[in-house]
Amino acid sequence: MTTEENANEKVGKFDNLEELTELTVDVNPELVSICKDSGARTEEAKAIYMKSRTMIQELIGNKTPEDRFRQRCVIATGDLSVADIMRFMHDPIPAGVEAIKKGAPIFVDINMVKSGITKAGHKSEIICVLDEDPNAEIANRYGITRTSAGFLAAREKLDGSIIAIGNAPSALIMVCKLIEKGMRPALIIGLPVGFVNAAESKEIVRNLKIPVPSISCVGTRGGTPMAVACVNELVAIARESEDER
Repeated sequence: MTTEENANEKVGKFDNLEELTELTVDVNPELVSICKDSGARTEEAKAIYMKSRTMIQELIGNKTPEDRFRQRCVIATGDLSVADIMRFMHDPIPAGVEAIKKGAPIFVDINMVKSGITKAGHKSEIICVLDEDPNAEIANRYGITRTSAGFLAAREKLDGSIIAIGNAPSALIMVCKLIEKGMRPALIIGLPVGFVNAAESKEIVRNLKIPVPSISCVGTRGGTPMAVACVNELVAIARESEDER
């Protein structure tokens, strides 16, 4: 068999896409119809999201707005125990929802967080602070991490913003230092993961003398999935409140 014949035979195996596109879950039309998540756009995606959501609601509760964030972070991590380590300080959910409605910018520590945040359902610009110090001039000048330098470079733009950190404890510590100097974000989502300064940086956020709204967690866990989950839940709640008008 020639190379061309072999290639044609392989292509032919993919002619019938129906056998490859069978849905992986049963689609419950009632659940699909009530799905408000902007990241779920097809019937299968909505069905998967709502099935996950209803399962987690039964396991960890669905009584408060904070429960919605716990649910989403559990889904994002596949870890039921993260529901117990999340902390909500100074009414962060109303503050975050209001910021989303106003189109406040969302500053993130790494591009992975930026990529995960839904682009639908809001008008907020999503900015990775690595782009604020693109040539690492500040980072190299002071010998600090690029994420810390990025927030330092963006310091004049952070008032009223949402700050979402899922990777870099050093960036969260820098944000806390900027708050001590007078910077006032609308909300901090501080969920860096790791074993060096991760737990400590989140503790600093919770103990700020200035009562800045924050969502964080206790200990070394956290990460991009949780940070993204929290921002996307804010977007979902903001969208729902607009639809109810």
